[in-house]
Amino acid sequence: MPPTPTTSDLTTLMNVGRAVAGYLRRADITEVRQLAGRDQVDIYDTICTVDGRRHDPCLLDTIMSAVDQANGNPARPWWTYTPTRKQLLG
Repeated sequence: MPPTPTTSDLTTLMNVGRAVAGYLRRADITEVRQLAGRDQVDIYDTICTVDGRRHDPCLLDTIMSAVDQANGNPARPWWTYTPTRKQLLG
């Protein structure tokens, strides 16, 4: 049985491994439920600010995937969010 999006383990989300979970912790996100309803760009910008540098935009794709799952949508590979991210950021 797949984990529910209410679990506290971020790595249960598709595309979120230990490294991405570490990035999310920098934005004070430690549980899947904290992603629901959040603005993905805001999370990405917070991580970049905390780290003092712009991260690869693929991290934003992964955050978009995680937030989408936390909102109850089916898991999809991170790269399926790339066109949306490119359109969003112009």
